[in-house]
Amino acid sequence: MNLHFTQAEFAERIAVARQRMSEQALDGVLLFKQESMYYLSGYDTDGFVLFQALFLGLDGGLILVTRSADRVQAAYTSIIDDVRIWIDSQDENPGNDVRDMLQSQGMRGKRIGVEYDAYGLSARRGQMLEAALNGFCETVDASDLVRRQRLVKSPAELDYLRRSGAICQAVQEEAVALSVPGAFEGDIRSAMHRVVWSRDGDTPAHVWPMGSGPSALLVRYKSGARHIGENDQVFHEFAAAYRHYHAALTFALVTGKASEAHHAMFDVCHEALQACKEALRSGRTVGDVFQSHRRAFIAGGFGDSYLNVCGYTMGAMFPPTWMEDPLIRQGDPQVLEPGMTFFMHMLMVDRESGHMMALGEQAIVTDGACEPITHALDALVVN
Repeated sequence: MNLHFTQAEFAERIAVARQRMSEQALDGVLLFKQESMYYLSGYDTDGFVLFQALFLGLDGGLILVTRSADRVQAAYTSIIDDVRIWIDSQDENPGNDVRDMLQSQGMRGKRIGVEYDAYGLSARRGQMLEAALNGFCETVDASDLVRRQRLVKSPAELDYLRRSGAICQAVQEEAVALSVPGAFEGDIRSAMHRVVWSRDGDTPAHVWPMGSGPSALLVRYKSGARHIGENDQVFHEFAAAYRHYHAALTFALVTGKASEAHHAMFDVCHEALQACKEALRSGRTVGDVFQSHRRAFIAGGFGDSYLNVCGYTMGAMFPPTWMEDPLIRQGDPQVLEPGMTFFMHMLMVDRESGHMMALGEQAIVTDGACEPITHALDALVVN
């Protein structure tokens, strides 16, 4: 098997999940997030784009219901011994196969948690599952059961995050060096990805936002690349992944000559990032981190420019995104604990003047000051 964690660590994760299930009076849980499957068993696949489910019983048993294409994948990457195959058919409802699996485990009439909030369980697939389980067992929403458990990372997970942070730092160096007048965005993006893959990293779970000139203000990916101009602004946001654990950075630079506005915007983003890092402490809340960002923007004269989210937690993530709850937003009550990790991004967009600025890094919550695992630029870069 190609496992990235010890059998003992998987056993501990399953034991904690069983305890959480018991507290919620669940006899079992059906998991549809690839992140949950990877966390509890090591199962590593992109097959979640089609129907599959992992059942965790209160006794700790794992059963995977998937397509034949993933049978070998499960054997190679996971601790799952029991794999049930549903047969592809235009009229087949794989929820019936899930019901048959549950029947084999004596789950008729039992209380079963379902991880509804999952990209692998579309609304249509959810309806198919409900149709199959209607009258067979009681189903309840258990979307947060494993997600909340995953928030605090183990020492082994933190080591993977630090490794991804080192790769991400090398990506930033490449991006800064190559973002010069005349450079083609596609060539820059290609070189940045090559840094990740050459260091045994994974394909990131999210398409990297990147833009220059007018498209720098989008802070989202869009199709179509351009050449960087002589007097331009360039936006980068990217993450590296190692064993699927993600670490991110963001920044904006200018070519030619930086305007007073760009310098002022960078200074405020830098102050806001420092304030967020100071607030990222055990015992504080995610909402406290957002308020630190908001206050810094207002104090710097950019009270109309801050976004309603300034970051999010990150860990082992699969496409289509590396973002995961909790997002860093106003009033979020999640209490910070050692072992949590957050990417904090300061994004400032002035659509009237056409200026933008970005600065961000990722850090681990500790018992004291946070531990940055990526390091933002400490000065505005002018290429």
